[in-house]
Amino acid sequence: MADVPLKEIIIGIKGAGEMATGVAWRLWQANIRNIFMLETPRPLAVRREVAFCETVYEGSKEVDGVTAVKVEGTAEIRRAWAGEKIAVLVDPRWKTIGAMAPQVVIDAILAKENLGTTKNEAPLVIGLGPGFHAGKDVHIIIETNRGHNLGRLIFSGPAETNTGIPGEIGGYAAERVLRAPDNGVFTAKRHIGEMIQRGDTVGDVAGEELFAGINGVIRGLLKNGIEVKKGTKLGDIDPRGKREYCFTVSDKALAIGGATLEAILNVYNT
Repeated sequence: MADVPLKEIIIGIKGAGEMATGVAWRLWQANIRNIFMLETPRPLAVRREVAFCETVYEGSKEVDGVTAVKVEGTAEIRRAWAGEKIAVLVDPRWKTIGAMAPQVVIDAILAKENLGTTKNEAPLVIGLGPGFHAGKDVHIIIETNRGHNLGRLIFSGPAETNTGIPGEIGGYAAERVLRAPDNGVFTAKRHIGEMIQRGDTVGDVAGEELFAGINGVIRGLLKNGIEVKKGTKLGDIDPRGKREYCFTVSDKALAIGGATLEAILNVYNT
């Protein structure tokens, strides 16, 4: 594996949500540029201003100075790279991995379970968070749970168990997250970056209103018009109230991205 120059390795990333984007962004900043990302036809990211999955809807997306574009097929992937852009494909079954034969595959879906990733997909397979077993279905796991071990590399065994509780920001955890009160189509009545007060209406699902639980800035909000199920995460309110945080890669995404870079260097920088 170490015979491939770092600048020439191909990276395939499953998912293009916030954390996957943080990984891709960090690798790009380290001059690892041959990156393609695989998404579903209907991404449900709420941190849309810092998620390359927005390309599925918009065609392109810039995050912190790095641009990704929606493409189809391997030829368009290479054209995106030639144009100094990250490639994003709608490919929920990951068929592109076989066609591109990447040196590294990163499962960054954060599904809290393994949806089918195996070690034979690439010479180096990395999994983010719980649901994987390092040494069995992936080579390395990146710990994603906030706390002392965030970003730690795991070479044997599983990551920490999913707590089901959002990470604490500004003294708030579950209270800062907005979830669908019922099944139906989500209608947004606010925008990412807006300041909001507790009790304000953020949107509705099938006519049932969704209210802010705390004061702060809307850091994330699901795209308007998406059909959701009861309990689906619809938004994220940041009690720190710093609007610029809505549009830049987060501390957690930077930590996970840096850890993924470390894992790649551990194998390829020898």
